[in-house]
Amino acid sequence: MKFAGTLAGALIALTAVTAHADEKTVAGIVFSQLEYFRAFQTGMESAATAASGAVLMGNSDAKPEKEASLIDTYISSGVGAIVISPVSDKGSVAALQRAADAGIKVVLYNSPLAADFPVASIVSSDKDIGESTGKEAAKFITEKLGGKANVALLGFKSLLPEQSDGRTNGFLAPVQAAGDIKIVAQQDGWTPEKAVAVASDILTANPDINIIYAANEGGTVGAVQAVKQAGLQGKVFVFGTDGSEQLVNFIKEENPVLLATTAQQPVEIGKAAYEAARKAIAGEPVEKVVAVPVLPLSISDPAGLDAYLAAIAAYK
Repeated sequence: MKFAGTLAGALIALTAVTAHADEKTVAGIVFSQLEYFRAFQTGMESAATAASGAVLMGNSDAKPEKEASLIDTYISSGVGAIVISPVSDKGSVAALQRAADAGIKVVLYNSPLAADFPVASIVSSDKDIGESTGKEAAKFITEKLGGKANVALLGFKSLLPEQSDGRTNGFLAPVQAAGDIKIVAQQDGWTPEKAVAVASDILTANPDINIIYAANEGGTVGAVQAVKQAGLQGKVFVFGTDGSEQLVNFIKEENPVLLATTAQQPVEIGKAAYEAARKAIAGEPVEKVVAVPVLPLSISDPAGLDAYLAAIAAYK
């Protein structure tokens, strides 16, 4: 993909580039190279191009100390705004407070912050994200499993507890209304590598599991890989979170393990985040919360899957 290495490269080039930053520059911080964040960066950059603006991007790799260092670099460079998905709702406050105290506008996306000083939050409801996938799972459990299911849950509670719980609880609400549902296991696993190990152990310890829900993209990828490695296609089914070319292609497989996921619209989130930052810098009114709708993707809507892949191809 066009974005391979761009986030890492942005960090390498950051010191040189920030010499040209000014109070109109919008700085962005992601914490992963998952496709969601690559698409988010595309949205920010396209909005900046349309507005003849400037964007800097950096990747904290979900490390609080690296995030704080990036924020301090942006403060020193005199950017006008920082757009960030905080690593921690509480732990990220101090560094971002320094930015706000320096007159830099702070715009949030993807994850919350336990503070009032951000000028805007660009969000997709975590409840809606989970609930959308949960409705597909409930339909499957009712129609294909006779209203009974043994469910394992993969989350990221130790990273972002409120977000992880919001998605998981959103998923469970329609699922638990579908019949006799047993939650057999619940563990963290949000990177593909971690999730495949965790899910494999869960499947070994609980051979009666037939549904796995993962609350983010990395967890979904790892869960699918674990089911395949265990040779359990057709016996264990995954319902996931987030959208990517890989996840959609999983759903489109002849004998799919992944049956549904719910995507955010990261390109639109990136555009909205840049626009909020631009307005805040210019002293224009900014909505405190901007909601971007979620997008269901499931085996029951092949046309929707194809449309999503076409949209991805447009920004490769």
